[in-house]
Amino acid sequence: MTTTVPSPSRRPLVLVHGLWDTPHLFRRLVRRLEEHDVPLLVPHLPHRFGAVPLHTLAEQLDDHIRRRWGDHVEVDLLGFSMGGIIGRVWLQQLGGVHRTRRFVSVGSPQQGTVTAQWIPSWLCAGLADMKRGSPLLRSLNTDAQALKGLDCVSYYCRWDLMVVPGWQAHLPFGLVSSLPVFTHQQLISHPRSLDVLLGTLLSD
Repeated sequence: MTTTVPSPSRRPLVLVHGLWDTPHLFRRLVRRLEEHDVPLLVPHLPHRFGAVPLHTLAEQLDDHIRRRWGDHVEVDLLGFSMGGIIGRVWLQQLGGVHRTRRFVSVGSPQQGTVTAQWIPSWLCAGLADMKRGSPLLRSLNTDAQALKGLDCVSYYCRWDLMVVPGWQAHLPFGLVSSLPVFTHQQLISHPRSLDVLLGTLLSD
């Protein structure tokens, strides 16, 4: 887990990784954020190759945030890929919305992804949570009004082969924009993506 010392001039930022990823995924973004003294929490959420239910991972995320910043410090949240769903569970079902100002979803299957469609929940519960029409996503999208009070921003890759269809990888509220990249991973690693993300994360 990566952390940096809180700065009185910046809201803390939580970065949530996705499937088959670790906090190392964010190394390029972290380096650029550290230049601006952004307090960071980049927890490792072990998902056992997609076997752990996303609600369980959201509970782990909640524990990391509370241990790092207590119960009341306002934060921003960025979730990449599956991390955007984990973050959304934390916001909507674990009360995170009450201490969050901005939620940035990057390449997250907010409407599900066809690539998870034939995965049985008994084998990989976390992956099955990302099926189109899964009980978890139906619950989140039916009760999404809590997100209205946040500054929600969604970025997606139109040609994404991990989140299919890519153009549906967005939240029901807020700004929705495609990034000028060609792959899922480039959403969080390509300099053009990082420029856009940095601009969003540093804005008031």
